[in-house]
Amino acid sequence: MPRNVLTTRTGRALTIVAAAAALAACGSGGETAGSGTTTEAAETRTVEHAMGATEVPADVERVVVLDTGELDAVVSLGVTPVGAVTTDVSTSLVSYLEDELAETEPVGTIGEPNLEAIAALEPDLILSNTVRHEDLYDEFSAIAPTVFAGDVGDTWKETLRLAGDALGEREQADELIADYEARAADVGGAVTGGDPAGTEVSVVRFLPGQIRLYGEASFIGTVLADAGFGRPAVQQVPETFVEVSAEQISQADGDVVFTAVYGAPEDTAVADVTGGELWNRLTAVQAGNAHEVSDDTWMLGIGVTAANLVLDDIESILG
Repeated sequence: MPRNVLTTRTGRALTIVAAAAALAACGSGGETAGSGTTTEAAETRTVEHAMGATEVPADVERVVVLDTGELDAVVSLGVTPVGAVTTDVSTSLVSYLEDELAETEPVGTIGEPNLEAIAALEPDLILSNTVRHEDLYDEFSAIAPTVFAGDVGDTWKETLRLAGDALGEREQADELIADYEARAADVGGAVTGGDPAGTEVSVVRFLPGQIRLYGEASFIGTVLADAGFGRPAVQQVPETFVEVSAEQISQADGDVVFTAVYGAPEDTAVADVTGGELWNRLTAVQAGNAHEVSDDTWMLGIGVTAANLVLDDIESILG
């Protein structure tokens, strides 16, 4: 997804944040600093992150997450967030985590997080990243300790480790990544007879008004790299994606083509493109190796659970 910089700070939002901060101050009574008593609830850990250092409660209980990568990370670590945002084209949280998020409250969208709804949940930790919400970091921090990753997409493993630091589950995060990486290498070899580099995998995503070919600096790019697959030349770029027109769709060719759709298909060019002559000339299409996959897992998940579901798809489709 493209960078979404939020610059609007309304007076109402500032009032909400100020009220939240005042409530937090009023609720911090009990033992004073000079009493010589340190309660368990007062214990914290220092987490270094993209915006500096934040003191996070040692036993985090109420987490709000404001992007899909952070959402995958906390659920993968066994934590159910009390609040999370939806994408800008959906009223539901990502489908592949539906069962785990039955009790999670939506708190706006990625593009427009609802500060009032976040504050009402009384979180003790907020997780997001600078790409989506750098301009709102101070507002979030006034509600609860806030930890930001520095990027999205190909840095998803670092995001998982950062969530592990914030939740006191770094060892588990490292184990999840190691297990996934071993599995990715196994899957790539298994579905290609031991030569994944000899299979060029192309990834095409249809969005309203855009057609994208995904590069190496994307979530799905890292998963395919971990599995050892080759990529078409146009997708061997240190970028998240390359935008093409319908007339340039021949650049999407490969030994295998995976397609995904963001939002409602009728709002994109997917039907016109995949029903057109240029698409049907693609080598992968003529060989029966063009496959539609879930946008939620292949594009939006940006985490270790989504990555393993991508590997499931690759095993099922190519195995």
